[in-house]
Amino acid sequence: MTHSYKGKILISTPDIAGDIFSRSVVLIVDHNEDGAFGLILNKKNKGVSSRLLDIFGFAVDVYAGGPVENNKIFFISKGEKVTEEYVEINDEFYLTEDIEKVVSGIVEGKISVPDVKVFSGYSGWGPQQLEGEILRKMWTTVEVYALDYTSANDQNLWKNIMQNLGGEFLLWANSPEDVSMN
Repeated sequence: MTHSYKGKILISTPDIAGDIFSRSVVLIVDHNEDGAFGLILNKKNKGVSSRLLDIFGFAVDVYAGGPVENNKIFFISKGEKVTEEYVEINDEFYLTEDIEKVVSGIVEGKISVPDVKVFSGYSGWGPQQLEGEILRKMWTTVEVYALDYTSANDQNLWKNIMQNLGGEFLLWANSPEDVSMN
């Protein structure tokens, strides 16, 4: 493997339509010779969110991290690390599955609710699969993008990034979700 996409943002192209990756913004958390692991940043999982509302009695936005292992919960957190079990995304953000430590960190005031984003499932690629999808232009990679990974994002994130990229991306940003309707 000559190039890692770890820490990069992937923007789905209009070639991906009709599934969870349509108009997705994906953060690649890890990428090596065994494959890639990422989380979709802009797709809320309304079903899991409403179940947590029933359990906790207050709203918790849960994002669909991807189509793999939807029964697993992941957290991206900003700031102080409240667990020893984490993957560093960059100097500011980290990923963990340690629900007990995240909840304790919130209760103890070590981290605030707006500094945590909850995901069910993840996006995964086998060896060379992601590279192949990028070569087939299913994804556009964004090398450097100032983005708060814990902020509430929706479909506008995809459109905003496309508009900021300019050129042909500006056309994609303004195209209908079903490009056959164009």
